[in-house]
Amino acid sequence: MTRFFTILLAVWCLTAYPAEAQLSPGNSTSAALLTGLFNDYWEGRARLFPLVATSQGDNRYNDRLPNDQTRAFRQQQIRFYRRYLNDLLNIDRARLRADDKLSYDIFQYEMRSRIEGLRLNTWMMPFAQFYSLPTTLSQLGAGTGAQPFRTVRDYDNWLARVGRFPVWADSAIGNFRQGARTGVVLPRVLVLKMVPQLQAQVTADATKSLFYGPITRLPANFSEADRARLTAAYQQAIASQLVPTYRKLAEFLQTEYLPRARPTAGLADVPGGTEMYRYNVRLMTTTERTPEAIYQTGLAEVKRIRAAMEAVKKQTGYKGSLSGFFNSLASNSKYTPYKSPEEVLKAFRGIQARITPSLPRLFGLAPKSPFEIRQTEAFRAATASAEYNRGTPDGSRPGIFYVPILDATKFNVTSGMESLFLHEAIPGHHYQLSLQQENTGLPKFRRFASYPAFSEGWALYCESLGKELGLYTDPYQRIGALGDEMHRALRLVVDVGLHAKGLSREQAIDYMMANEPISEQAATAEIERYMALPGQALAYKTGALKLSELRTRYEKQLGPKFNLRVFHDEILAGGSMPLAILERRMDAWAARQR
Repeated sequence: MTRFFTILLAVWCLTAYPAEAQLSPGNSTSAALLTGLFNDYWEGRARLFPLVATSQGDNRYNDRLPNDQTRAFRQQQIRFYRRYLNDLLNIDRARLRADDKLSYDIFQYEMRSRIEGLRLNTWMMPFAQFYSLPTTLSQLGAGTGAQPFRTVRDYDNWLARVGRFPVWADSAIGNFRQGARTGVVLPRVLVLKMVPQLQAQVTADATKSLFYGPITRLPANFSEADRARLTAAYQQAIASQLVPTYRKLAEFLQTEYLPRARPTAGLADVPGGTEMYRYNVRLMTTTERTPEAIYQTGLAEVKRIRAAMEAVKKQTGYKGSLSGFFNSLASNSKYTPYKSPEEVLKAFRGIQARITPSLPRLFGLAPKSPFEIRQTEAFRAATASAEYNRGTPDGSRPGIFYVPILDATKFNVTSGMESLFLHEAIPGHHYQLSLQQENTGLPKFRRFASYPAFSEGWALYCESLGKELGLYTDPYQRIGALGDEMHRALRLVVDVGLHAKGLSREQAIDYMMANEPISEQAATAEIERYMALPGQALAYKTGALKLSELRTRYEKQLGPKFNLRVFHDEILAGGSMPLAILERRMDAWAARQR
């Protein structure tokens, strides 16, 4: 969420040339006007959000870190989005081709959603344990992420960027304080997780810092003068800027903010929280469904999947209860065969090898971008889930499937390893995100768009393709896949329960543990994630149900004319978009097939 961090160094010009020149009807056709607007918007967006630009391989602003914690920056964003919305509405949609109408509709949805969100007081809770600029900087500064460290200029860019971190942190503290005065505060249990994350970057020896990593890997072609200068500059930045700032944030949260944090879990417990949650639900599901309707869908899905689990349990010959079956899987040492993180990673590579021969039957399109499987870095593994980080469009940085492995000897093979790979890696996020950003025929705002209901919905839908890809051949992997599906169904219940129905953190943890094979530690981490990111967890099941609904609809409508591979390619070809717009697009595709 996608979500990012910025400080203004000077008055920023939103346009490369006057808006009047772009929109004068005598200057161009509607299509050309639309293209000019999209290009202009993308350039402005990169300047406004340079960290996002870096993550997408646009390195022009790698030295910038605008202060997104200020009121002035929030107002600037509103002006920015309003300007482009107004420009869009001055273009005659009726005169556009079908593809341009699709882009028009997505862009209009995007501008209106962003403007609406900026009216809320979520800025009073600047970050939490699951999303934060301090954590993002740690990933970038380690030298293994999106921030490049190949040239002397790259190294100097990073120094300039982190030099603005102390000002950002002061503004974030100011926003936390405003929230504390008005009651818009984070749950206490989340703050307790945030403090050690920050303290982990506090060290008396700069050479032991995570941020010193790029210096240990200075390119061999750097001159001795540059090597000496950069080494001294990085030690100075760590000692005088980074470490003091992380220490200051940790001490503020520990001593001043924690006593004022709330004991409750849900967003409804802060002033304006109900409105915030309803907005998050709309944003994350890209639907107008109410929290209550989503909650009821969750209950129905939990009931359906539980029945499927009972059937698999019976297939294995286990005679006890479903919870007893879960416990037997968790406690039997034959399901925890790994001795090292490398063995776990090797097992995931084996899954990739097994599905590779079957992929061409289900997909005509395949990404050009390289792909890797890596262990999650130690500094963030304790609070991280398995995840996919997209690569760059030019392939210079691969797409990476990260697996947190705190203790390889406890990594359970029945935990849904196959379904996890289908979701986070191939054909889930790697196919969808890579094909989208490789599609140069899309406007850039669509090439790099991310609507969670689409992207997470697609990834969850891909879990249902396991049998067609040669997986789920034994009941223990099938129970793992059902566990993952149940996990996303439970999210509909507990997320709405936490933020709209008064469910406590402890009740939510108990509910998850009663309905899926999950440890208390894992259930706690999940529930605290939903507390930090209200509504985000609703996207998965909402999107997957829509995609499955569309597949079933077209299978019935088209009969023998339905081609699953063509269906998948069409879904992916347009990139991420709101579900209602996707449905209109796919209905038009189905009509053409007839």
